[in-house]
Amino acid sequence: MVLTLGLVWGATFLVIELALAGVTPLWLAAFRITFAMLLTLAIWGLRGFRLFLTDARPWGTLAAIGALSSAVPFMALSWGQQYVTSGFAGVSMAAVALMVLPLAHFFVPGERMHLRRAVGFAIGFVGVVVLIGGQAFVSSGAVQEPLGRLACLSAAACYAVSSVTMRRLPPIDPIGLAAMPLIFGAAIVLPAAWAVEGPPPLPGPQTLAVLAFLGLVPTAGANLLRVLVIRSAGPVFMSLTNYQVPLWSVLLGVVFLGEPAGASLLVALVLILAGVLLSQWGALMRLFGRG
Repeated sequence: MVLTLGLVWGATFLVIELALAGVTPLWLAAFRITFAMLLTLAIWGLRGFRLFLTDARPWGTLAAIGALSSAVPFMALSWGQQYVTSGFAGVSMAAVALMVLPLAHFFVPGERMHLRRAVGFAIGFVGVVVLIGGQAFVSSGAVQEPLGRLACLSAAACYAVSSVTMRRLPPIDPIGLAAMPLIFGAAIVLPAAWAVEGPPPLPGPQTLAVLAFLGLVPTAGANLLRVLVIRSAGPVFMSLTNYQVPLWSVLLGVVFLGEPAGASLLVALVLILAGVLLSQWGALMRLFGRG
């Protein structure tokens, strides 16, 4: 399941590139989240729409998670990938595991930063700086690509914040927890797309098929598979996807889209993955029974 998740999530950025050829970025995000929401709602309905398992009712937190785990990053990635390669977008997602470290230090009990995690974070941070590139800080007329890079990294930051916020929730049914952020996210993305880009377009059959695949497989289907992995093998095992997604995104972009894999992208990939590996070393050794 983890190998499948790595491939599916790594291919997401390739699929976004294909979809952008036939639809505007915000409506891409809107179609994606709508398809994902409908499938997840159908599965949740088969379970009786069970949600809260205690007396707590954190509706505000669920709405925030919906914004940060789907609405904002979906829009940021769709917009940013107009100007950057799918490989870049995939590598930027590897930074999520690094961004979680300082947040968890302050907001998640038992997740304190120690020397190894701090060194891993520092190495990965250098990789993120390399990934952004120096031109992002140069004032010039050609700002689209630097802003596209920052949009992808902003999406990664949203995922990191939502991950930490989700860990602080009281007990909630996992399928309901997968569905509610998509509902809140759709309530944000649909009016935003209409306000910025006008009425929804009518994509051609090929684009519509790509959008349906994007919403049903890497968004809804993979999210449900993620829940199964965490429930059966635990979140540490789930973290193995952090190493696969950027590798698949770069490889698929090179093979199917002819994207260049420049030296800076590869250096950033190595640094970020090295930082993630070092910061998660203790947990991974325990996972494989060597520590």
